[in-house]
Amino acid sequence: MPDRQGDLTRIVLAVLFLGGLIAASLWILQPFLGALIWAVMIVVPTWPAMLRVQKALGGRRWAAVTVMSLALLALLIVPLFAAVGTVVAHAGAIGEWAKQLHEVKLPPPPAWVATLPLVGERLAELWRDAVTDGLESLVSEAAPYARAVGTWLLGKVGGLGAIFLQFLLTVVACAVLYAQGEQAAHYALRFGTRLAGKQGEDAIVLSGQAIRGVALGVVVTALIQALIAAIGLFIARVPFAALLTALVFLLSVAQLGGALVLVIPVVWLYWSGQTGWGTFLVVITVITATIDNFIRPVLIKRGADLPLLLIFIGVIGGLIGFGLIGIFVGPVILAVTYTLLLTWLDKGRV
Repeated sequence: MPDRQGDLTRIVLAVLFLGGLIAASLWILQPFLGALIWAVMIVVPTWPAMLRVQKALGGRRWAAVTVMSLALLALLIVPLFAAVGTVVAHAGAIGEWAKQLHEVKLPPPPAWVATLPLVGERLAELWRDAVTDGLESLVSEAAPYARAVGTWLLGKVGGLGAIFLQFLLTVVACAVLYAQGEQAAHYALRFGTRLAGKQGEDAIVLSGQAIRGVALGVVVTALIQALIAAIGLFIARVPFAALLTALVFLLSVAQLGGALVLVIPVVWLYWSGQTGWGTFLVVITVITATIDNFIRPVLIKRGADLPLLLIFIGVIGGLIGFGLIGIFVGPVILAVTYTLLLTWLDKGRV
């Protein structure tokens, strides 16, 4: 009996000690965990591309890692400079638009505005006041809200430095994983095997397939949507086309849809009397908003043979629960859980 008590005490202390080490290690690594997770989500789907680059460069891994790392940096720097350049190039136009706001005369509100539920009467009243007093009345009423929004934006801008540093850490982690990818995959498979045998190894493989499927289904689809939107915006000669294209891509990745962005230039084209171009951009908006329903399922199935509903719920739920990184983490967690559950149920069959 004393021996059993001693063994129990030793096991409990060993578990507590190991748990403390794991907790302390995670606490120390906390500033780098976000970058490491992002790096895994980037490297896994782009690993075949890195191998093709390595083959094209004569099998030199260091050269392929350098090219892939520079490409990741370009994903941040090029859109940033394009957005800044667009704003600078249209600085004069922005000033002219600001001056013309004082001369804009709004038409009376349509009858259907007052019939809107909850906000109809108030919105119609504000519209009539703007018609009578000009846009200055709306500006004065919106000033307190604008100050609050401005304060919030300043707080977000203050965190841009941290975001930029996090992105640089992600690029460094990607470079390390590109350089040691085979070894990292070997350790991950060993960990899965040691944890749950063959099922654990299959779960690791399934995680990689789910990441690749979501990357193909979400990111590639968003790129196609942004490309279609860019073609329409540039053909219609809409100002800030590059900036609007970047917003379409970001909202498409976040599963909100690029149509939310394209509505603005559509309204602007109709408002400025360019009815033909406005109608053309409406067609582009409809194509951009609906094409993902056809492309995304095909691409996701190419990456991972999983139920589309499972992937979709994982993307939306992960985005709500974990933020942007949840787009990848959510489907991976659901895919592994779903497969392990099916395996467990199959084992219970007689």
